[in-house]
Amino acid sequence: MSGEIAIIGTGMTKFGKHPDLSLEALGFEAAGQAMRDAGVRPADIQAAYCASALAPQLLGEFTMGQKIFWELGINKIPVVNVENACTSGSTGFYLACLAIKAGAVDMALVLGVEKMYTRVKKILDAGATDLETKLGFIVPGTFAMRARSYISKYGLTPEDLALISVKNRRHGFLNPNAQFREQVTVEDVLSSPMIADPLTRLSCCPQGDGAAAVVLCRADLARSLNTRTVNVATSVLMSGSYDSPPHLDSWPTDMRAVEKAYGEAGIGPEDLHVIELHDAFTIAELIHYEGLGLCPAGGGGELLKGGHTSLGGRIPVNPSGGLLSRGHPVGATGVAQLVEIVTQLRGEAGPRQVPNARVGMAHCMGGDLQGDTRSVTINILTV
Repeated sequence: MSGEIAIIGTGMTKFGKHPDLSLEALGFEAAGQAMRDAGVRPADIQAAYCASALAPQLLGEFTMGQKIFWELGINKIPVVNVENACTSGSTGFYLACLAIKAGAVDMALVLGVEKMYTRVKKILDAGATDLETKLGFIVPGTFAMRARSYISKYGLTPEDLALISVKNRRHGFLNPNAQFREQVTVEDVLSSPMIADPLTRLSCCPQGDGAAAVVLCRADLARSLNTRTVNVATSVLMSGSYDSPPHLDSWPTDMRAVEKAYGEAGIGPEDLHVIELHDAFTIAELIHYEGLGLCPAGGGGELLKGGHTSLGGRIPVNPSGGLLSRGHPVGATGVAQLVEIVTQLRGEAGPRQVPNARVGMAHCMGGDLQGDTRSVTINILTV
């Protein structure tokens, strides 16, 4: 895929509580920004992908892509609505890359959008209760189990884990689109309400509303349209095997997906300049360091405490603030990560800019199943 596909436009709303904006309005804003940034017209888009993980359950809305894209003047083309947990948006991007690589289309639009602050439309009372239970109790509980296991195995402390929230809030302070822009201390993190021991409220990503979008096309076409293109070196989507005992200190699919991505892009972890990864909880960022090959097993704590993953460090991770600070409107997250990497590689990130960034990775994880991930996406971008 390297050299065949390029991103030519990005758009993103501010993440956070938007009680006065509908899901359609959020999607319209982000997609419109991306098209204007790319300098393309609705008629130029030959396929469009709309990702939303929770709209059917929270809003009772289905096939939102057709409605949002129609309002933008995009119709009479293939429109695909995508649900794949937290990787919904990056899965839409993977599908768009496949379509361009196959020669089916020359240009595509990918939108990730979610509205989580809303009165739940209870199509089935049991279904709504089940969703609330999963998001509020089961998911934090599974990550807390991982945190306790990691702390016990590698001698890490809750204070060490809190440094991830401190780092990502410091980065988010520099991002005008971040949901949380207040900096915090280790003491703030540890003294915030306990959610699932040892994870406190400030160790967990927030719920939020928001949308992000990208326009991508054939690389040769991109060069004639836009001088600020960013190349797609590879786009990988993978699920787990679920046939081995549960792993509490790793997600095996991380390692399988990133091995494939490094092979296709012809690089290794030492070649990366900036990373956006899935830090839904503090422990997740630490484990993903190791899964992506940034350090050996058990080495995530030293990588973190040495400042290597902070802005100004050897390999800055989540300069946007990550899910912990930028926010996590589920369907929008995977695309928002891509928007941040494009912004970094264009040199347009302002005070959070990673100097001389030329190779970036966006990693997203979608849920747990049998101790592994339901889905993982790895996208490596270059200039």
